[in-house]
Amino acid sequence: MDWTVRSTDHGSERDLSDFVNAVRRDFDSSDESASAYCASECSSSDLEEQSISSKRQDLASYLSSTTTRHIEEDPEDKGQSLGGFDDDDDDDISEEPQWRCLSYVRHQLLSLYRRIFGIVFVVNMGVFISYAIRGADAKQIGTVVVGNLFTAVVMRQEYVINAFFTVACLAPRSWPLAIRRTLAHVYSIVGIHSGAAVSGTVWSALFVGKATREVMSEGKTALRTLVVSYTILALLVMILVLAYPKFRTRHHDVFEMVHRFAGWVAVALVWAQVVLLTNDYRTSDEPLGYALVHSATFWLVIVLTSSIILSWLRLRKVPVRVEALSDHCARFYFNYVDTKPGHFTRMSTNPLFEWHSFATIREPGKSGYSSVISRAGDWTSKQIENPPDKIWVRGIPCYGVVSVTPLFRRVVMVATGSGIGPIAPVIFAKRTEIQLLWVAPSVRQTFGDKLVDSLLNASPGSVMYDTRTHAGRPDLIQLTYRMVRDFQAEAVVIISNRSLTEKVVYGMESRGIPAYGAIWDS
Repeated sequence: MDWTVRSTDHGSERDLSDFVNAVRRDFDSSDESASAYCASECSSSDLEEQSISSKRQDLASYLSSTTTRHIEEDPEDKGQSLGGFDDDDDDDISEEPQWRCLSYVRHQLLSLYRRIFGIVFVVNMGVFISYAIRGADAKQIGTVVVGNLFTAVVMRQEYVINAFFTVACLAPRSWPLAIRRTLAHVYSIVGIHSGAAVSGTVWSALFVGKATREVMSEGKTALRTLVVSYTILALLVMILVLAYPKFRTRHHDVFEMVHRFAGWVAVALVWAQVVLLTNDYRTSDEPLGYALVHSATFWLVIVLTSSIILSWLRLRKVPVRVEALSDHCARFYFNYVDTKPGHFTRMSTNPLFEWHSFATIREPGKSGYSSVISRAGDWTSKQIENPPDKIWVRGIPCYGVVSVTPLFRRVVMVATGSGIGPIAPVIFAKRTEIQLLWVAPSVRQTFGDKLVDSLLNASPGSVMYDTRTHAGRPDLIQLTYRMVRDFQAEAVVIISNRSLTEKVVYGMESRGIPAYGAIWDS
């Protein structure tokens, strides 16, 4: 295994003597071939490429060169080479806090997303208990039900999400890191969506109970209103059960269809419930139209419905040009809209049944965007094997977790495999100083020279760890921590699978380093 760095413009390079000692340790401790690469700008001459073989005698020729600080070798002689670190090096990586259980509770069980969810739910339950004790009629409870459903739907609207991200990222870098690291968790606002959805379902159960008592005691609520309400409750419970993270991960297509179609039916029935309940509670001399216009629930349902429809009004089938990067990966090019770093869009070949989100890559000075798609299931495999000339898109480009990068002065960005897709446009934008760690098998063969060279040009300090060359994945926590330390980064952003994302985020946060990755619980 190897220890390799690339030159950067930040003055964070390892001294020649330290680097030589690191290389010598690697050769002394192993007879494996040296297969890590790195490039540096010479102090008095142009960039000079050198290669090292697995034999010890080649080390002597390298050490005799005083004009090149780093090693570079390209198996295919295509552009700059790939770098790696020795994850077995004896680094002084700081240990996790002594109270590991407390650290786990703070950074895992009580993540900001879950805290936001908890606040929304606890506040709702406080009001719930108050209503249950002192009593409230069905109409009052119905208003709270609609209010929670309204919040759950609106918090998933693209314009609302983009507004939250835009405001949060306006914070200047001169602000204290404590404030900026909190603002960077803006993507955790999905906890409001989840909290309101669960709370709305609980409130719906209370509403059904109260409405049942009113029907049985011949109160104001009519039987037809009660039937509609029971149906809504059944749909909400079904949506809630299928949205449980473990089920959703294993049966995502089922979750998506139920979430969409059961949700649409529930919204239609909420319309019926609002009209029927308003009719049940209006006075005999009050017209139904007048009562509806003066009802808060009526206007909440209008906005709720408009929020859902708005995204589908932007449904269109657009031309796409597909560039095959390898048997595993393809790059889709679009020209129908310009995007910003951190945006993602949704694509589909069957818009009623399944949608897939992909990060957008916009190259500076060019219109449109591209998306990198790699094999991750039946749908992506089909698109790579039989590239379409047109594809469905919906809504507007929406901000994701990597959009928070400009809040920090220096950031280490970690990607595994096609996770480079969301990260690439942020690197190209050059709005902040970034050190990239990209772990993937056969990087150039899989993703193509064009993308790799573009990343190296935009971020010369990039480290690309080829898992085929290095026989497996490295210790990402150790590698990331080392890069944060050497680069003096303020934060870490990772795009990977769920397991690695949670491990790296926890590994950094438990050591006091702000870290950000996608949320799968929302």
